[in-house]
Amino acid sequence: MKKIVAILLAAMMLLGCVACGETEKDDNKNAVQTPTAEATEQATEAPDESEKPVIKMATNAYFQPYEYYDGDKIVGIDAEIAAAIAEKLGMELVIEDMAFDSIITAVKEGSVDFGMAGMTVNLDRQKEVDFSTSYANGVQAIIVPEDSSITTVDDLYAEGAAYKVGVQLGTTGDTYSTDDFGKELVTQYANGNEAVMALKGGSVDCVIIDNEPAKALVAANKGLKILETSYADEDYAICVKKGNTELLDKINTAIDELTTEGKIDEIVSKYIK
Repeated sequence: MKKIVAILLAAMMLLGCVACGETEKDDNKNAVQTPTAEATEQATEAPDESEKPVIKMATNAYFQPYEYYDGDKIVGIDAEIAAAIAEKLGMELVIEDMAFDSIITAVKEGSVDFGMAGMTVNLDRQKEVDFSTSYANGVQAIIVPEDSSITTVDDLYAEGAAYKVGVQLGTTGDTYSTDDFGKELVTQYANGNEAVMALKGGSVDCVIIDNEPAKALVAANKGLKILETSYADEDYAICVKKGNTELLDKINTAIDELTTEGKIDEIVSKYIK
């Protein structure tokens, strides 16, 4: 009898241990897993603060040497000065290429932060946007065929003269010549190259455009020349949305610093010898 009792007790103890083991396994299976310290650190890691905020610039990249394409990249005087300004502001520059006459609209609507495209300050534009201090000077030049009867700017104003003028839409050359000679004598083109093609084809008698792009256009098209007398002298500046004094002040400060450091002269002389 003692042996039987001992065997029964041993069997009961064994069954109890098995039941405890299964309960423990079930408890572990249903337990909530506590994340490790490493996992917690990764989940709560702060975003990368090294990423710079973006500042958007609108331009028309067909105005060499101020802005033009080198492969897929927009380069030139304005592009480099804008990049230097963005660096001063601790921001990353993004350039958006668009038609010249769309730049002020984009700035006004806020789809870009500023416009920079060899843009001259004039009263009409000042009604729509605010301008920075000037960073460069420009000259409106006149392109004619080498055998043209137009020899000086005065010939355009001569009594009875009715020369047809080609311009880039929305530029000061467009504005000034339309005021001077009337809409019927001025034809607007999307860019300077189209205007020059029209000149070579005989559709217009001359093209009025900034002197530096004029040099590039004449160099690329035989049979053309630039008159020695300029059509107009002007200052280039950056436009921002009217009333955005915070951005305007920052841009003006950056321009002043870059001028003092000689950086702007360095950039301009890189493109204009």
